[in-house]
Amino acid sequence: MTADPIHTPETTLPSLLTIAQTADVLQVNARTIRRWIDSGDLVAHRLGRGFRISEADLQTFIRTRREP
Repeated sequence: MTADPIHTPETTLPSLLTIAQTADVLQVNARTIRRWIDSGDLVAHRLGRGFRISEADLQTFIRTRREP
């Protein structure tokens, strides 16, 4: 049995969240998420008319916002 080349770790696409989903995860308003995107604090990808935030970028954002 051979490995399925479509589902190898190298080709697995990241999970993407909408602004509303990201706001729910962080328990903040969607406008706050938009401000963080506009300021460059939170990396987002524009797809069509909307933005998507990858789980990896969200985890990085959370780690950088931690208080020591």
